[in-house]
Amino acid sequence: MSSDNTLDDEDTFKILISTDIHLGYLEKDAIRGNDSYNTLNEILECAKKNQVDFILLGGDLFHENKPSRRCLHSCITMLRKYCMGDSPVTFNILSDQAVNFNTTQFPWVNYQDENLNISIPVFSIHGNHDDPTGAEGLCALDLLGASGLVNHFGHSHSVERIEISPILLQKGSTKLALYGLGSIPDERLYRMFVNNQVTMLRPKEDQDDWFNLFAIHQNRSKHGPTNYIPEQFLDDFIDLVVWGHEHECLIAPTRNEQQLFYVTQPGSSVATSLSPGEAAKKHIGLLRVKGRKMNLQKIPLKTVRQFFIQDVVLADYEDLFTPDTPQVTKKVENLCYAKVSEMLEEAERERLGCPLTPEKPLIRLRVDYSGGFETFNVSRFSQKFVDRVANPKDIIHFLRKREQKEDIKEEFNVDYRKLVKPGAVEGLRVEDLVKQYFEAAEQKVQLSLLTEQGMGKAIQEFVDKDEKDAIQELISYQLEKTQRHLQSRAVTTEQDIDAEIQKFRDSKKNTTEEENDIKEAINRARAHRLERGDPDLSDEPADVTLDSDEGPGTLPAPTRGRGRGGRGRGGRGRGRGAAAPEAKPAGRGRSQRSAPASQSRSIMQAFQASSQTSHLGGSTSSAADEVIIDDSDEEIPVMKATRPPPRPSLSSSSFARHSSQSQSQTSRGVAFDDSDEEDNPFKGNSSRSRR
Repeated sequence: MSSDNTLDDEDTFKILISTDIHLGYLEKDAIRGNDSYNTLNEILECAKKNQVDFILLGGDLFHENKPSRRCLHSCITMLRKYCMGDSPVTFNILSDQAVNFNTTQFPWVNYQDENLNISIPVFSIHGNHDDPTGAEGLCALDLLGASGLVNHFGHSHSVERIEISPILLQKGSTKLALYGLGSIPDERLYRMFVNNQVTMLRPKEDQDDWFNLFAIHQNRSKHGPTNYIPEQFLDDFIDLVVWGHEHECLIAPTRNEQQLFYVTQPGSSVATSLSPGEAAKKHIGLLRVKGRKMNLQKIPLKTVRQFFIQDVVLADYEDLFTPDTPQVTKKVENLCYAKVSEMLEEAERERLGCPLTPEKPLIRLRVDYSGGFETFNVSRFSQKFVDRVANPKDIIHFLRKREQKEDIKEEFNVDYRKLVKPGAVEGLRVEDLVKQYFEAAEQKVQLSLLTEQGMGKAIQEFVDKDEKDAIQELISYQLEKTQRHLQSRAVTTEQDIDAEIQKFRDSKKNTTEEENDIKEAINRARAHRLERGDPDLSDEPADVTLDSDEGPGTLPAPTRGRGRGGRGRGGRGRGRGAAAPEAKPAGRGRSQRSAPASQSRSIMQAFQASSQTSHLGGSTSSAADEVIIDDSDEEIPVMKATRPPPRPSLSSSSFARHSSQSQSQTSRGVAFDDSDEEDNPFKGNSSRSRR
């Protein structure tokens, strides 16, 4: 570190970057329960060792929306251990902190609090796992913020317009504008970008002197027409985007050729699903910013449990066996045994010389048995490796090539139990199940009062957060509102009433009014729960393995499909968490009437209960694209970005509004320094010029 210390002068920001820590994941598992805690400890220890100016977290610090007591206690203990101390903080904040930290009664950065002694400030946006909920709009990060351990920023309170105001930091001559946007449902945020309802504010003066860093927590890969955020939506004055929510580690900055900014995707620090993206080596980033130049060094994490995954297509082994070969099942089992043994040997070789790496790796063998082959007993097979792997119950996953689906829209009587089998529920969101149901039954059952989006959100609240009154309150609220509308129109005949209801319903679809109605109904449900005196249903989460490609019978059906973290984005074929916690048992202090069936309902049961109340629909989702894994541990070369000339100010305030759609139509050149010299990563000056 001696050579690095000579580079870290009074003008250089040193920032530790990490996303998707998922603290508390599988904390009750006897083998993997401490994985997320050990890795957070390593990340904070690395920050202290490198004497960083601050830590930037890109969302999903916690795996659960309501973390357990153990989880909160461990997090607070580690933050106090590594982030408090006498070391001085050498940068200043120039922006209005009351705007930057608008979720707390202490609207200033924690290191400036006279009652605290902070040596390493932590700045974090929220993710889809630890997002704000309830009438007060609070999340677990707000608890850490109130205790002075984390600076929570990037929380937007409005569903109609988003203004992202940066935290303006200065260290010596280097000026850094830190932007952040916490997780928002992708479909809503996509629509807001399209409608020019997202604005990023810029300093009115000396705009070209600022290095612009943006932290976001959304889908980066396309999962439907609007279920992601294209990079082109982001403003072109940004220098570097820290993209959270995607679990595959692609930390090496990649340049967007249209907007000419760079994107780094640190990925998760713990594998929350047994999918190929999670097998990429896990890293965090050490970002140095001096003037308008940056250097990103990736640091491999040593406490992450190894994960190996292979695919086997039985039809490719014609020289060994065919479906008609005698005792073919035994031969297939022997082949799988050899493949698993090879992965275990590879894990043992990689673990040599690294005592911090957990002893038992995660092993996944996906076996394609298309072509007439039969499966063997997975449980009996797993017993052979029970003392050698961390996931003995789900080593083998059998799959077959997808066959063309039948046109279920022509069927009037649909058995939903057959349409969505228990094993298939594991990788789907609640909204997906609702949508599939009504796609299958749409010709016979039409929604006439409620919107599909509204009911999908109500069911999600029922399943994810155990708001038992969410569905009932939505129906009651919409019924009252529709009745008032009909009275105001003086409609009397039955035919006119039906037509007016349909017209009224269609006029609200995909509008802000619809979102406000949903929010109001959910707030009513929460208010009723509080009036009844029902306690907070957040004691301790049950264990569940998050796996987007799990076979039937391996695990109980989860009650939340959030993963990789997606907002309710489970079941994606990339390295992200793909499911969520099981239903939670009643705590000791819980009243008897809050303990019954609703807390133990699966997604299927929740949907069936809601469908008896009314016939409603959900939102769209589609399968993920495959992403390439980068295992390189090489240091990232110096990158220089050039700037456009200053834009005319649109406001007389200290910030100039910059619409997300007012991007420059002129391509701009970017200088790139790929020098490998480590003595000085900040050679020369850079400026952005127009070509």
